[in-house]
Amino acid sequence: MNDDQLLRYSRHILLPEIGVEGQQAFVDARVLVVGAGGLGSPAAMYLAAAGVGTLVLVDDDDVDLTNLQRQILHTAEAVGQPKVLSGQATLRRLNPEVQVVPLARRLSGEALLEEVAAADVVLDCSDNFETRHAINRACHIHRKPLVSGAAIRFDGQLYVFDLRGDESPCYHCLFPEGEDVEQVRCAVMGVFAPITGIIGAAQAAEALKLLAGIGTSLAGRVLLLDGLNMEWRGIGLSKDPACAVCGQSAG
Repeated sequence: MNDDQLLRYSRHILLPEIGVEGQQAFVDARVLVVGAGGLGSPAAMYLAAAGVGTLVLVDDDDVDLTNLQRQILHTAEAVGQPKVLSGQATLRRLNPEVQVVPLARRLSGEALLEEVAAADVVLDCSDNFETRHAINRACHIHRKPLVSGAAIRFDGQLYVFDLRGDESPCYHCLFPEGEDVEQVRCAVMGVFAPITGIIGAAQAAEALKLLAGIGTSLAGRVLLLDGLNMEWRGIGLSKDPACAVCGQSAG
């Protein structure tokens, strides 16, 4: 790092758990953020502010007026623009040193596998089960740590699946694909704006901890937030031996 970087990131470097080595790990890192909405906005902004060297921002949607209540990457002037380009502009203003790679499409198949393989950490900030399961499978194949979040109404959920280890559960262990799980969207159910900020910021925190190799990650637990009463609850999560993705008989 040069002198300007040492000054910019000095408050991280002062933390003995991070120091110069941890901050250098941030600068050298490539993080894939899938979704530039309510969760992806604060997550990407904190990752960029922290100095993550390359952020790959993925979203196939355009900025809508209804997004502005919570999606803080975007402004009124960006309505109608692709979210990834609006997000790229915001992140450049926040930290010009960070390389932001905007992908204005829905990643799937080989393209998704390639981006996951190139990333050090993957953040799932999407809003549908199909995308979440596809990201989970790709992270399992390439053994990449996955930080996943969800927010609806006044409720938030946060998970870390450290798929670098054989004993780690995956997203499919928690929500098996194909089961009758109700999918709710904020366009129908509503969402309290700060909940997305809390969960998205927590996703960034877990990602940075993984990159620097510090602290204890959320892996093996599910963190649930009741934002209406501001209560957190943690639940243990174990690997499912019969999981179709990471279980003993998985292909």
